[in-house]
Amino acid sequence: MKKSPGRLGYFFTVMFVFNMAANFVHPVTPAIILDQGLNDYMFGLALAAMMAFNFLFSPFWGKLVGYLSSKAVLLICGIGYAVGQVFFGLAQTETQFLLARMFAGIFIGGCYTAFLTYTVNCSGQESQGRNLAINAVVNSVSASFGYFVGGMVGEINIYYPVWLQAATLASMALLLFLGCRDDRPRTASPLPRLRLRDCDPFGAIAQCGKYLSRTLVFLFAAYGLGNLGYIAFEQCFNFYLRDQFLLTSGYNGIIKAALGIISIISNATLCMWILRQKRVSAYIAGVMGVCTAAMLGVIAFESVVPFVVVNVLFFAFYFVSVPLMQNRAAVLGAGEGSNLVMGAFNAMKSFGSIFGSALAGFLYEWTPKMPFVFGCAAFALAALMAVLMARSEKPQA
Repeated sequence: MKKSPGRLGYFFTVMFVFNMAANFVHPVTPAIILDQGLNDYMFGLALAAMMAFNFLFSPFWGKLVGYLSSKAVLLICGIGYAVGQVFFGLAQTETQFLLARMFAGIFIGGCYTAFLTYTVNCSGQESQGRNLAINAVVNSVSASFGYFVGGMVGEINIYYPVWLQAATLASMALLLFLGCRDDRPRTASPLPRLRLRDCDPFGAIAQCGKYLSRTLVFLFAAYGLGNLGYIAFEQCFNFYLRDQFLLTSGYNGIIKAALGIISIISNATLCMWILRQKRVSAYIAGVMGVCTAAMLGVIAFESVVPFVVVNVLFFAFYFVSVPLMQNRAAVLGAGEGSNLVMGAFNAMKSFGSIFGSALAGFLYEWTPKMPFVFGCAAFALAALMAVLMARSEKPQA
């Protein structure tokens, strides 16, 4: 079947604004938690609750896309996500915050699953890789702009980004539904009945076991440990700037926007250079080693300027590591079980997000620097797994 062009220029433009809005609240979340007098661990536990429901419901939305179309799922999930953010803005107790995050998590997975599915379904074979790369760049750049906008609006009132986010998410979901094409596969035979057991995320992971080589196991371990350390670090980073250095949401937004620009530069230069080398896995081990060293600096420095400088170094190299690992997963997992392998690879990110964010909150209650210590240990183990991956990989891979 010939792929429909799907108005991808329009799609990526609206997706950019949608993903900007998805990040409006992050710079003000620490201030909201402190303003409500909640425990410090809530900044991590709330994200863990959201990511857990994201993980559990993503396979369901992935299946539903084939029945309803990507744009229909985006409409449902975009509005559901917006409603969840309204609940978040109205929450005043820890239970209410957790329930609001869980509700939003149900729909977030559907949004980003549909974004990827629409990109693939509306791309020809020759343009699919390029369009998926555009999808990734749109996500990273728009997130940085979203942090900046949310931080600036939060300087007026810490709840304004919440209401702006909800309105923008719902509006962009409607624009995507009205302006995008129906990308459901057209087949002569009716689609099989949708069964809930087909949407089990744990079953999908288990099925890919027979396709995992020793090298892929080390890669999965490196990716999972790296993401575990990153989430623990990143969640603490926002709260630490507010709690320890008393920086307002505007500073938080500016720093995140700057890190987004650094992400673009590092991926356009260092990442592209590494991908042209023969032994990419060895360079991955080196990149994870630099992340570990930078994390040691984060632990050591107490004043704001050197603290931010070593954070810039950490983020720059971490942003390079992610596409490198995704590339190796795609190359090493190519073949009959490639979809299962990539699905399990992405699940490692979900696990890291769930446990990393929860641990960050509780470790911060112990001492503010402890999440950074945990992150450093996770990256050290990730670097070790990357070394083992490089040693086990066949030269022709």
